[in-house]
Amino acid sequence: MTTPQDNAVARAILGRVLLHQRRSPIGRQCAEAPCPHCADTHLDRVARYVAAGRAVEFVLPAFPTKSPNPAKVLGVRPDLAEELALRFLSELCRDIAKIHEPGAKVVICSDGRVFGQLIRVSDASISTYQDGMRELVDKIDPRHLELFNLDDVCPSHSHDEMRSKIDVEYGESLEELRAEIKADDNALAMYRGIVRFLVEDQWNSAYEGTRSALQRECRARAYGVVGRSRSWGKLLAERFPDAVRLSIHPQPCASEKIGILLASADDVWLTPWHAVAVEQDGGFTLMKREHAEQAGARLVFVDGHPSHYVLSVTGPGRPPAPLRSPLAAR
Repeated sequence: MTTPQDNAVARAILGRVLLHQRRSPIGRQCAEAPCPHCADTHLDRVARYVAAGRAVEFVLPAFPTKSPNPAKVLGVRPDLAEELALRFLSELCRDIAKIHEPGAKVVICSDGRVFGQLIRVSDASISTYQDGMRELVDKIDPRHLELFNLDDVCPSHSHDEMRSKIDVEYGESLEELRAEIKADDNALAMYRGIVRFLVEDQWNSAYEGTRSALQRECRARAYGVVGRSRSWGKLLAERFPDAVRLSIHPQPCASEKIGILLASADDVWLTPWHAVAVEQDGGFTLMKREHAEQAGARLVFVDGHPSHYVLSVTGPGRPPAPLRSPLAAR
């Protein structure tokens, strides 16, 4: 049983989260920021955590694997782009603790294994990425951040068996997917965004076909990505039934998911795994690798690995600008 005080604390928690909301331009629009209608959708769920004196649990399907296009990223390992996003999530949890002492926890549901074949990334590359993400979480904030992936669901299965299992248990037919996407403007926008990313990830010097042929292929694969995404979402709802669902995709007002921005970027569709971190004027933004290099940015290595770019160079005798998370930059 929740009280009016529990609800007030829950609304304050949601207000902090919604400061970083990623809103859909399609459908009903949020009239305010933070939006009270979006908060109302999740209020009861958060209030129950408050009443129980527990850390609020958020589930975020994200951080799948690096894009296979070398014009966008530095390699298969997570780098400073991921580190900054994780530090942002950690700071957000600590910020919530100022309102609700138990704070919050974000369960990052790394979905690369779910989509590997469809996005043309090998399981070996996905494993390298996930290993790197675990190292980052352990370094940054294992108390408030947790990783979960398909390997945790089916540890005794092969990767192909894992994917087949969620298709069988949670999947929809292609006809159902097509009809649902056609009928929902937000679903259609997400589908088109996925097509765009699939084309970008494959359109490089190694691709031997025409762009039109690639677009046709990617439109077909995008239905598979949407289908697997929905299957993964159903599985997560079973595994984390009380959690508040976050999303990297823009969400309409009062959606069951809260869209959240993980980093600053001119292109709101960019994510840490489709871009590089570029330092300029003491802060960081996301850019595609080729754009950073075209702008004259300098590549920085950390512990022998490519980490990020610096676009604005500090003057002689001046120390480099301090590391700042997207939260600090807002």
